[in-house]
Amino acid sequence: MYKYFKDSELACRHTGQQGMDHNFMQKLEAIRKECGFPFLLTSAYRHPSHPIEASKSKPGAHSSGKAVDIAVSMDKAFKVVEVALKHGIKRIGIAQKGDEKTRFIHLDDDTSRPHPRVWSY
Repeated sequence: MYKYFKDSELACRHTGQQGMDHNFMQKLEAIRKECGFPFLLTSAYRHPSHPIEASKSKPGAHSSGKAVDIAVSMDKAFKVVEVALKHGIKRIGIAQKGDEKTRFIHLDDDTSRPHPRVWSY
């Protein structure tokens, strides 16, 4: 369905269900294309029963299909943030401390949440 992402990597890792928002995915595809390097998604759609979502008082942006976490660090992380802002993503979480293998950028386009907002994990 998408050029740069497989359905299996977009599905909830807890239930296997699909739930990505098409408009968000169009933005993500454009960001990936402009960045010019592959994105390893560590989290995409999360069903509300997913343990991370179920532990929250209100399910987060992943459960609306409007968020992803991208395993990326250093110069590539900066590029993802730069290009995401250019494409109108207004909620960005930055996890760039510690081991490079655990670093990621969270992008979300859930307009029901406060924005613009950039935060650090």
